[in-house]
Amino acid sequence: MKFLNLAVSAVALSAIALPASAATTLRIQTHYAADHPTGQIYQEFEKDIEVMSEGSIDIEMFWASSVVSSVETFDAAANGILDCDMTGGSYQTGKNPAFQFVGDIMGGYDTPWQQYSWLYYGGGYDAAQDLYNKFGMQLIGWSIYGQESLSSSKPIRGFEDLKGWKFRSPPGLETEIFTGLGASPIVMDFTEIFTALETGIIDGADASGLNNNVGLGIYDLVEHATYPGFHSMPSDHLACNKAVWDGLKESQRRIIETAMQKVSLHAALSNEKKNAEAAAMLQAKGVKLYDWSTEDRAKFRAIAQEAWNGWAAKTPEAAAMVASHRDYLGKLGLISQ
Repeated sequence: MKFLNLAVSAVALSAIALPASAATTLRIQTHYAADHPTGQIYQEFEKDIEVMSEGSIDIEMFWASSVVSSVETFDAAANGILDCDMTGGSYQTGKNPAFQFVGDIMGGYDTPWQQYSWLYYGGGYDAAQDLYNKFGMQLIGWSIYGQESLSSSKPIRGFEDLKGWKFRSPPGLETEIFTGLGASPIVMDFTEIFTALETGIIDGADASGLNNNVGLGIYDLVEHATYPGFHSMPSDHLACNKAVWDGLKESQRRIIETAMQKVSLHAALSNEKKNAEAAAMLQAKGVKLYDWSTEDRAKFRAIAQEAWNGWAAKTPEAAAMVASHRDYLGKLGLISQ
């Protein structure tokens, strides 16, 4: 019995002496500040992963592009400076135009839920994964806050009001679409919008969703906006270095995927609520909001797809992505097949 007790004690001591398994640290950069509404959702993402993994995954989040610039985040993750990128595919259109159609589809889906359904139920995840894997990255999921609103110093009720309309536009596909509609898009940095509106360089801006535009102070200068929006619904992504992702346990990958789907849900829900509250507040102040008709939305989508054709011709990957969206939009009845 004495020897048995000694043996049991030795086993117990050896178990105590064994080091705990080291946590896997994932270094993730986002372009959002920690106190931004989306940044606050990402903070919950950090906590969810650490709690669900019981400490086996530690998230080290770098806020407001503090390690490298937003556009360089993808490469920093692919090259091992970071592990994951929480910005968006639109920053990578210079690598391949196909990234436009995972970053901002322009004239595609009406709601975040339709766009999410393409990713998870319309073959989008596999189509996008082929693109990301070519650059050593793995797409994990999306965060979509909803349609953006155009803001203007004059009415933007429909197509006629776009003719000659000078507005701030991001570069790329959007400039092509709106130029074709008779507008005069001017590419400028996000930070220049307020001064350009104040000095009359532009008549309006494509900046963000309605609530975010309120935060920017845009409606202190202009009194017209589209709402709900129709032209642009950008998606932010979580994409990780593929070798790092493949090196995780299956249980860890499932935890991260699940936490990202929670981000997806709350990004769309919270912004829908905030945009509705902003709309009520703006209308009470006299700002006029324009909800384009189903017919005008369909016309815009048709014109946007003409621009898609040019982008689809640029690379095989872009052609495959456009074909995937067209097929799914047809199944949803948003375009005729």
